[in-house]
Amino acid sequence: MTTARRIVTGLVAGGLIGTLVACTSPVPAATSTPGATSSRPGTGSSGTVLAADRVGALLDGTAKAEGKDLKPERLADGLVPPTNKWFSGLVFGDTAQPVFPLPLSFGVDAKGFAFGLPTVTTTAKTIMGGYAPIIAVGTGAGTSWTVTGYDELSVTLEGTAGGEPVGTVRIAEGSPFVTFTAAGSVALTTNLPFAAAGNAWSVRGGAADYGLVTAGTVSGTSVSLSRGQTATWFAVPDGGTLASLVPLAKDPVTATSASYRVADEATTTLEYRTQGGGRTAFAVLPHQADGLAGEGESLGSYRSIYGTLTLYAGNQLTWTEPLQAARAGLDLSGLSDAERTEVAAAVKADVAAAKPYPADTYFGGKALYRDAQLIQIARQVGADDLATTLTRQVRAELEKWTDPKGCETRDAFCFFYDTRNNGMVGRTPSFGSDEYNDHHFHYGYFLYAAGVLAADDPELAAALAPVMNLLAADIASSPGNEYFPSRRNFDSYASHSWASGTSPFADANNQESASEAVTAYAGLTLWAQAIDDTDLEVEARWMHALEAASAQAYWTDFDTSDPVYAGFGHSVIPLNFGGKRDYATWFSAEPAAALAILLIPVSPSSDQLRTDAARIAANVTEGIGSKGFDQQYGDYILMYSALAGEEARLKALDALRDFDRSKIDDGNTYSYALAWLLSLKP
Repeated sequence: MTTARRIVTGLVAGGLIGTLVACTSPVPAATSTPGATSSRPGTGSSGTVLAADRVGALLDGTAKAEGKDLKPERLADGLVPPTNKWFSGLVFGDTAQPVFPLPLSFGVDAKGFAFGLPTVTTTAKTIMGGYAPIIAVGTGAGTSWTVTGYDELSVTLEGTAGGEPVGTVRIAEGSPFVTFTAAGSVALTTNLPFAAAGNAWSVRGGAADYGLVTAGTVSGTSVSLSRGQTATWFAVPDGGTLASLVPLAKDPVTATSASYRVADEATTTLEYRTQGGGRTAFAVLPHQADGLAGEGESLGSYRSIYGTLTLYAGNQLTWTEPLQAARAGLDLSGLSDAERTEVAAAVKADVAAAKPYPADTYFGGKALYRDAQLIQIARQVGADDLATTLTRQVRAELEKWTDPKGCETRDAFCFFYDTRNNGMVGRTPSFGSDEYNDHHFHYGYFLYAAGVLAADDPELAAALAPVMNLLAADIASSPGNEYFPSRRNFDSYASHSWASGTSPFADANNQESASEAVTAYAGLTLWAQAIDDTDLEVEARWMHALEAASAQAYWTDFDTSDPVYAGFGHSVIPLNFGGKRDYATWFSAEPAAALAILLIPVSPSSDQLRTDAARIAANVTEGIGSKGFDQQYGDYILMYSALAGEEARLKALDALRDFDRSKIDDGNTYSYALAWLLSLKP
């Protein structure tokens, strides 16, 4: 559900993420179920994933249609629409929205552009760090802005006034710098007067000092540049100095990229390339800091809604995260005969009570994932007839959804390629999926189900591949190509995905269900294994590792000792934007919903939920409130509660057996909840 709905040069990365504390709950084996985690999980380095020639050939045989007009009003011709990005609000809609290339906030309007460090305030329910246009740079009345380029972390905008280009502005995630390059002789203005400070200029703005370096002429509120000259502004960090940033600001960032390596852990390297090849500066997020090793000299720190950001000098930000297991099913090898009999009876009842499959891409994919799990359970408890029936049923449904030409003859249970917006869209959308909301959530369920069924069935894998590979390409193509953007939803700096397609919010993009995002990349891993695509598998395992780490660091297990949480009254944060974090959901005010949206679907691959027992217990207590478990979404909270230890697991079993089964979520079953709890036996 959604929106409308863890150096630097000279630092060597290593170690485990700090938030993955010693686990006090039982963890089942990863490889004992049929089709479970491969014995040769993909290892390697970043490569080309689902390249243009490959997906182009698939699209030749796929239904196509022109999708919705998403109004990319400020996008240059020839660029693939950048949906689901941290900067999407700059592109789509009648009015440009502010964005948050932390540590800064940034925006454009008809007068020019503005930026500043957000003022971070914390209340019981919200951590706010909204748009702060502290330094406003005038480029001339009537300036219009167009995004003319973007890469892994940066975006470039061109300003035009009176029909003539004024210059370009480049910003980047993690960078404290904003650089303007003049298209010709131009006189800029600033709202605050900059005074000479050594070989730079500075001004106090709000609670911080801001610096400016340029070869142009500066006089108070005027900055004059000749063609090709640059002006770079920056925010001085707490505990830092203007002088330490000046030499770094003089060599502007011109491009960024990401690379990764998957071996015993997942290693990410983000590179900031500069015009002259010199060093720049970047801010390290809390989850990245946990994975850094060695010592570098800090240039200071910034406050942010995600915690304290530490600034370092260098060109490469490198850190590591522990890998996560992608499992096709639960491990039920430790069940007693009586428990197997109990689970088999539950599967029989769930199959008998099944409803027709939904036609939309969210609930339809979720139901296929659900039943793929039932197949795995039925096989392990000896209910072979039920497993056979379910396999036939799920296979038929997957084959219907993956008919490449299906959308030419029906208006449901099919996907088409959107020629206007460069992506795969379900004919029956949900939660704004036709506006590119939540594609990773939706398609992750399909990929998970297909990965389970096709794991030991090459013939089925081949049959499903034309469309399943296009769904995978929609969220995982890398680098971007003429058909799809690069890793549509995934943000390597933030290390999590963004859910909104067009991001029509003053607080920028957002993500709610971090757990479904984790499930998506686990599902992508299983599908990659089924088709023996090592490059795709390595990328999927990398994204899975980062998404899981950020889910813990910012959604369910954030470090309450960071000053940003002082005064915050809750143990989870369901909804994270670029500019604020809310104890809220898009669909319900109930505490159970606020927790459950961070648990769903409690998949066999949901190891990001296995953290400190006391924190789990606290999250559960808040989630159930005075109502107890027997409420909507209580099934997921029961399952999660068992991760706090054996006593909690036994209590959860008792509670589940008395649970009102009519309240079990449509993506879950009593059988799966029961099997989950039994699989956790020590």
